[in-house]
Amino acid sequence: MIFPALQPACLIYNRSYKLCTAKSFEMAVFELQKARINSDMLSRYISRPICFVGRVEKIHPTGKSFSLSDGEGKSASVELNEPLDEELSGVVEVLGMVSNKGTIMASAYNILREDKGIPFDLELYNDVLKVIHDFPQHYPFEIATSG
Repeated sequence: MIFPALQPACLIYNRSYKLCTAKSFEMAVFELQKARINSDMLSRYISRPICFVGRVEKIHPTGKSFSLSDGEGKSASVELNEPLDEELSGVVEVLGMVSNKGTIMASAYNILREDKGIPFDLELYNDVLKVIHDFPQHYPFEIATSG
C-alpha cells in the first residue's frame, strides 16, 4: 500500500515515453534499470543509467537541450540527440545516462501531465528520493521500463 501523502511522488501518471533517438545504444539504456536521482546525486551516477524528474526551466533555441529544476530548485542540464519536435513544459521525467560533465544525455522523456487538477509535488518527490537513497535496504527501487 502506498501512503496517500506519498502517492503524487510515487506514481508516474503516464508511461508513454518519447524516445530521443532510435539508436541501439539509447534503446539499451531505455531497457536497463535506472536509479531515480535529483541534482545533488548527478556526480555519483556518471556513466550510469538514471531517471530524473524535474520542471522545465529553459529550452535552448536549437531544441537540442533544456534545463530542469528538481524539488529543491537545483538545476540539471539535459541534452538530446535530436531537436524537440513538440512543446515541452511542466514536469518531465527523463531517462538517460549522466555524462562526465554531469549533464543528462537523454534516451527518452515523458511529460507528466498535470491536467487532472492534481499538480505533481516535486518537493515531496525529492523527499521520497532522499528516503529511498538513505535506506536502500528497505527501498530497493530502481525502475525498469521493459515489458
